[in-house]
Amino acid sequence: MTPPLDQAAAGAVRFHVEEEHEHSGGSTMLGFWIYLMSDCLIFAVLFATFGVLGRSYAAGPSGADLFDLPLVAVNTSMLLLSSITCGFAMLEMERRRVGATLFWLGVTALFGVAFVGLELYEFAHLIHEGAGPWRSAFLSSFFTLVGTHGLHVTVGIVWMVTMMVQVAQHGLIADNKRRLMCLSLFWHFLDVIWIGVFTFVYLMGTLQ
Repeated sequence: MTPPLDQAAAGAVRFHVEEEHEHSGGSTMLGFWIYLMSDCLIFAVLFATFGVLGRSYAAGPSGADLFDLPLVAVNTSMLLLSSITCGFAMLEMERRRVGATLFWLGVTALFGVAFVGLELYEFAHLIHEGAGPWRSAFLSSFFTLVGTHGLHVTVGIVWMVTMMVQVAQHGLIADNKRRLMCLSLFWHFLDVIWIGVFTFVYLMGTLQ
């Protein structure tokens, strides 16, 4: 028996909307991966710049004179722990537990705030000691690289708080889950970049 015309039309519209929504989701993820690759290029340039200028002290202090490795280690642990809690949030998202997802997102944001706070403290201490970005090419490249990463973390925190509001209002709908996946990729990407900063800038700078 042929379905009524209005039912057939409604089914066609629903299929079109679902197909369009699925296509939109795939485009979003592809676009975000392209963005991450472009961000990789930015950090690659900053790492290369630091590699060239990292020993241009202009008769000023070197990394071995300035860096407080215990403080940087604590800061690194904040970001590493935030990456773990972000993973917990994604697991709870897949289980469709809104409350648990919001809890782990909140913990992740707090770790991120602690990381940024310690980084700002380090910058303020260096500037107070007369080792600001204007002191030498080494310090200019250091502040630019580490500061750019810190700015990314700050943006990630704002994004995370925004997503917490969205999830609290609308639940774990398909759009929010896709956005949370992009946020998770971004956050883990920043974690990987920081491991490079910690190794290349702080550890190697202290050993020089």
